[in-house]
Amino acid sequence: MGLEVHFIFMFTEMKKNIPSAQFGGKIRALRQRLKLTLDCTARAAGISKPFLSQIERGLAMPSIASLKGIADALGVAVQYFVDAPSEQKFVCRGEKLSFFEFADTANSFARLTHKSGGRRLEAVLVRFPPYQSGPADMPTSAEEEFLYVTSGEISLTLEGKTFVLKTGDSAHYQSTLPQGWLNNRSTEALAIWVGTPNLL
Repeated sequence: MGLEVHFIFMFTEMKKNIPSAQFGGKIRALRQRLKLTLDCTARAAGISKPFLSQIERGLAMPSIASLKGIADALGVAVQYFVDAPSEQKFVCRGEKLSFFEFADTANSFARLTHKSGGRRLEAVLVRFPPYQSGPADMPTSAEEEFLYVTSGEISLTLEGKTFVLKTGDSAHYQSTLPQGWLNNRSTEALAIWVGTPNLL
């Protein structure tokens, strides 16, 4: 019970930090630094030039697959655009975390780990809004995943079988398995999602 209360309080504090256009500025700055045109970058990313322009100007939100395509086109990992703020390379303060979102899921995510120094583990805090599902077979770079529910209830489907995870429950599985997430309750759920070597 104490753990659940702590995470609910921390989540309430962090909700204020959700940015409106998280990726556009970083994408544009990197593209211009690499001297790449909008057209060239969009073609390499597999998206349209107008859509990329809207993303850069904060007028559109990319899907997970679209952001991965843009990252590949610019020669970086998705983590480049969603780095967690921190006071140092070892610690992420709860009150300083910011959630980011994608166009193809109602879930929102906040990174809990840093990728500097060749570290091979990534952890993300995930918000699951009421009655919302995650994207089917969510694109990930992980080989193994671990999900720990800190509050609420999540239905996790693996290989066509659904497991109901309540507060304190966890799951550990191979990333290659067909999978899906669903919050089938009227209240938000919160979970820690861990993957190695990378999630996004």
